[in-house]
Amino acid sequence: MDVLDSLILGVIQGLTEFLPVSSSGHLELGKAILGDNSVPEESLLFTVVMHFATALSTIVIFRKDIWEILRGLLQFKWNEETKFSLKIIISMIPAALVGILFEEQLEQLFGGSVLLVGFMLIVTAVLLWLADKAKNTGKPVSFSNAFIIGIAQAIALLPGISRSGSTISTSVLLGNDKTKAARFSFLMVVPLILGKIAKDVLDGNLTHTGNSTGLIVGFIAAFISGLFACTWMISLVKKSKLSYFAIYCLIVGVIAIVVSYT
Repeated sequence: MDVLDSLILGVIQGLTEFLPVSSSGHLELGKAILGDNSVPEESLLFTVVMHFATALSTIVIFRKDIWEILRGLLQFKWNEETKFSLKIIISMIPAALVGILFEEQLEQLFGGSVLLVGFMLIVTAVLLWLADKAKNTGKPVSFSNAFIIGIAQAIALLPGISRSGSTISTSVLLGNDKTKAARFSFLMVVPLILGKIAKDVLDGNLTHTGNSTGLIVGFIAAFISGLFACTWMISLVKKSKLSYFAIYCLIVGVIAIVVSYT
């Protein structure tokens, strides 16, 4: 993978990690279009680096929220920050279990499976359309909601299912406030991504024999575009503009299915 390809895929990752169109699905489509011939381990390394970049952009955008949460936790009291942190932990359980129990099976799906991505993008489109029709409320995310949203995040491990789209849509369909749903969705993935990266590093699953410049360029592109997309997505959720992304996912999904059969 050359530097230009890395730049393009980095921008795709940064934008689609936060916009509800599936970053993993678009990365797979991008690899198929660009003719990525990386071996699976190197392809996985690039994907992990891109996800780390967007996790870092999330931390930057929500730095004040994260700081308040940490301050609340250090008080060692049953306060709102402690409750929120516990909800985040609960939401991580489904995806963590799926990731541990089906790690090899999931990795095999990240090999340019255009047909699978196409069908999953259509599923994402349906979720976004339903969520866009839901009424906005002031209801916060409850403990039971956190687990259900976590299940949605676990399903979003499939390429083509938008993580932000599925978790925000699930939260809104459960009756939660749209702004609070977006905040919870973006914060809940950070410890999961960092944990997954740490596990891969410790297990020695990440190998690299190619162009380091490409990884660096991809990382920077994903980080910068992620900053923009995260801020934009929060505004879009507030204004109930998810239906536009539902149409986009439907169109791309249908095209992907058609192309996979040609």
